[in-house]
Order: sequence, then structure tokens, then C-alpha cells
Amino acid sequence: MAMAREPILHPVPIEELRPTQITVGMREVKAKRKAWRATAEAHGEKAGKFLGNHMMPAVRGPRGRFYVIDHHHLSLALYEEGVKDVLVTAVADLSRLDGDSFWFVMDCHDWMHPFDEDGKRRGYEDIPKSIKDLVDDPFRSLAGELRRAGGFAKDTTPFSEFLWADFLRRRLKRKEVDRDFDAALEKSLEFAKSKDADYLPGWCGRVAE
Repeated sequence: MAMAREPILHPVPIEELRPTQITVGMREVKAKRKAWRATAEAHGEKAGKFLGNHMMPAVRGPRGRFYVIDHHHLSLALYEEGVKDVLVTAVADLSRLDGDSFWFVMDCHDWMHPFDEDGKRRGYEDIPKSIKDLVDDPFRSLAGELRRAGGFAKDTTPFSEFLWADFLRRRLKRKEVDRDFDAALEKSLEFAKSKDADYLPGWCGRVAE
């Protein structure tokens, strides 16, 4: 099994990319769409260099399809902005495996996150077949904004922001987030600094002497 990162030098249509999670934070997708438009307007044709610096890490799966394991928000943002192709970096080639074996290996490597917008684990078959079918989880948006506001530090733990989203989901009602996002973020900042959150990646609350 080849596990080395080998860049795929030809572009892959975004529509053909397979996601490895069910949800994204749509507020983050909107922010990335805005950032891409600004980049495209400022650099024109040279905006392609931006894409070259943001290759999508993916695993080659059954039937040779590419399953992206990061940059889901950016992938969806680019798709919605009309970008047709992106470059892919192959993390592993699991194309010879059958479907069940493939998903089992992906799960064991933490290369997938099959949880829905309510934070419930779902079956592999519930993961969308296309980037464009990803579902909104407002708590994922809240977690992303919480990190940018200094609520926690960026961390290399796989799906760290989903862990924070789950933490917040257990303390806030979705209608609170939908009704007043800023107020929900203010509450989240308080929760994030508490001892209750010290098990989470990137926690930066106070440590008792």
C-alpha cells in the first residue's frame, strides 16, 4: 500500500471529488467564497497560483475516485464560485480495495468524519457522493469562528474543529446559534476558557497554580 504523498499533476474536476465527511460550516464556505473572489479580482489569471498552493489531499479509492480528506470548505467554495478543476495530492492509493474495506481503512486512519448536522454518527453510505451535497452544521461554523476569535489554538488533531463543535452543541441550542450568531460566539468564548474544555485540542484556558 503506497502511503507517500505523490502530487497528481493533472487537474481533477471538483464535481468528481468525493467528500469524507457529511457536514461543513456554511458560514465558513461563504467566507472562503468571498476570499476567492477577492483573490481572483486582484490577480486575474494569476489566481491559479492560489489553487496551486492549496492542493487537495485525497485518498484514491475504489474505481480510481479521489476522496478528499481536508479542505472540504474550500472545495465547496470553489465549486460554488464556478471553479471547475483543482489539483490533488494523493496521500494513499486504496483503489484496489472493495467498498467496505476501503471505508474501514479510512475510518481507522481518521481520514473520515461520518457525523451529521446533529452530531450523530451515521453509516458510511450516508456520506455524500459529491462536494456540492455537503450539509450545513452551524456548530461547525461556530467552532471555526471561535478559533479565529482566540477561543482555542489551531491544532493538528484530525477534525479538531468538529470536536469543538460537538462541545458547543452540548451547551447551546441550535436556535440560539441561528437567531444570534454573535451572542452565541460570546457564550462560546466563555465555555472555551473553562476547565470543562481542557480535554479539547488547542485549549488555552487558565491553568490553576
